[in-house]
Amino acid sequence: MNQSLGQALITYFVDPILFLFYIVIILGIILSWLVNFNVVNTSNQLVSMIWRLTHSLTEPVLRPIRRVLPPIGGMDFSPLVLLLALMFIRGWLLPRIYVAL
Repeated sequence: MNQSLGQALITYFVDPILFLFYIVIILGIILSWLVNFNVVNTSNQLVSMIWRLTHSLTEPVLRPIRRVLPPIGGMDFSPLVLLLALMFIRGWLLPRIYVAL
């Protein structure tokens, strides 16, 4: 089966990158809970490194969402909105682009 360049890019590059970003967001959410409930401490070098990594990767995408959707009752729903957007892109948009190519 011959794939076009666009289909190959989606299959082997775009979709895996979006999946890894999805995992990073979930890791950031879990780590924020663990830090907030004092299960782990950011003074630990490994925890601090993971915290900085997830924060630096997700914050540029979460910041615009937070401007539109501020915290409600002290809860930040921007990661949930981003996860839903990624699920929409991976589950609905990418397959339609793939078929169109």
